[in-house]
Parts: sequence; structure tokens; C-alpha cells
Amino acid sequence: MTTTTLITAARWSALPPTGLPVARLVLGRPAAEVAETLPRIFNLCRAAQSTAVRLALGLPTPSASDDLANEIRREHLLRLCLIWPQRFGIAPEPMQADNLHTHLFGKGLPDDVHQLTDFTASDAGLAPLLAAVMTRFAPHTAVANGLPIPTDQSLFSSSPLENSTAARQMAHPLMRDIECLYGRGPLWRVVGRALDLVALLVSGWRPEARVLPDGCVTVPAARGTYAVRATVRDGRVMEFARITPTDHLLAKNGVMDQTLASLTPCDQDQAQAIIDVLDPCTPLTLKERPLDA
Repeated sequence: MTTTTLITAARWSALPPTGLPVARLVLGRPAAEVAETLPRIFNLCRAAQSTAVRLALGLPTPSASDDLANEIRREHLLRLCLIWPQRFGIAPEPMQADNLHTHLFGKGLPDDVHQLTDFTASDAGLAPLLAAVMTRFAPHTAVANGLPIPTDQSLFSSSPLENSTAARQMAHPLMRDIECLYGRGPLWRVVGRALDLVALLVSGWRPEARVLPDGCVTVPAARGTYAVRATVRDGRVMEFARITPTDHLLAKNGVMDQTLASLTPCDQDQAQAIIDVLDPCTPLTLKERPLDA
């Protein structure tokens, strides 16, 4: 007698935990205390958060470019070399190697998808990961196409935005080709992370915080752009707001909703792979939806 194990194909939604009331945590408190406390409570991308908070509160802030670059580099390497390979069932790559760029990228990432296919057959360290992503997700599935990228004026908008690492690299010829042929799906997002890492390793990109005319502070972070605005009177925080890439990722009809909606019915492992690629900074709970939902 043969026993058949059924793998349930389903549609999925992702439920975030209840968020902390950030404003209530900080209003009325001394600015210096808030600057020390928040990065400890929200301890991912600490350099980006600390820089944004201190600048928005008008506190002395030394140049953080090196700290931001090191933080982004570390986060990208963790995903490209360890977390994502494990999710896709392939061997991890060393995060520290002589001539890391050559080890991971060989002669470099190409400018179009046809050449990318050749790259995935090479001995470059990232070739197996990109090959796995291309194999596992068909073109134009698990995509969130057409969302605008944040501007200085729209960053605090409640409208869905493409606030991601991939958005930073979307003008690259390879990213444009992937968007055309595959959509803004897993391949677009993984390659966006890879190109962001290349910008740090070989292109001389130095991430810098910006203070806008209205006092809002924006900071490049590993997942996109982090922003804070605040009002301080007599040394105490009177108004405070922040926006993170994960806020935009999880917005109603935003990247997460659109990506899961366009994912063909699949098992939970496939849905979790999408969550890992989208990389929210908070744990999510996957919930099955009816196939006709």
C-alpha cells in the first residue's frame, strides 16, 4: 500500500504583530533619553535609527557614514550569503573572503537577463542563489509592480510606496531588464540587494543622512529609507513620527499585499520564502486564505 503525502496549495496573507505606540513611548521625555532608548527598543538597523533620531531631535550627531555603510553591508551579506541560501536549500557562502567582490560576483553582475542566465552557471559565489530564485519563481509571479518610490514629499504618506533596497538600484540596466521580463518580484529584489552591496564594495557609495527643509531626517538603511521628524521644546520631545521600510512594505495594498496576491497557490514553505525575500523587520504570521479569495 502506498501512502501519498499531500502538499496543500493555498493562497496566503501575512499578519504583523501589534505595533508598539512609538509616539506614546517618547512624548514628554527628554530628547537625550529618547535618543538612547529608541535604538534599543527597535534594535535592527541601529545605526540608521540612531542617526535619524539624533538629527531629528537636534542632538549632536557625528558623521555616521562609516557606521551606516558597515551596517548595510553586514545586513546584505547576511541575507545573500546565509539566510537566503538556507531558505532555498543551497550551501551558504563565506561572508568574509579575500577579494569579497570577486568571490561573490566573479567578473561582475551583467546588464541584462540573458547574460544573468550565463552568470548563474558560473562559479561566482552568488550564482547558485540567483539560479535558485530564477528557477523557483516564474516570471510575473509574486510581484508588486508600479508602486512609486518615496520622495521627500511622499515619504510620510499613507499611500503604498516601493521603499526598498531594490528601489535604490532600480535605474541599473539589469534591474530595468528584470522588471520588464520578470516584474518586481523575488529576482528583482534579490538582485537589488546584490547591486546595493556592489555599490558599497566597489563603487564608493557612502550612505549619508539628509535633513530636509521641514526638519524631517531621512537615512539610507539596509531595507530602504528610514525617516524621522520631531519637535523638541525645552529639551523635551513634543511631537514625534517615524516611518520605516517595513511600514511601507506592510501598508494596505502595498508591496506585501500585492506580492502575496500575485503568488500562485503554493505551500507554506514557498510563501515563507517570499516573506524572507521581502525581509520585514518584524516577524509575520502566515495565514491561509481560500483559493477563491
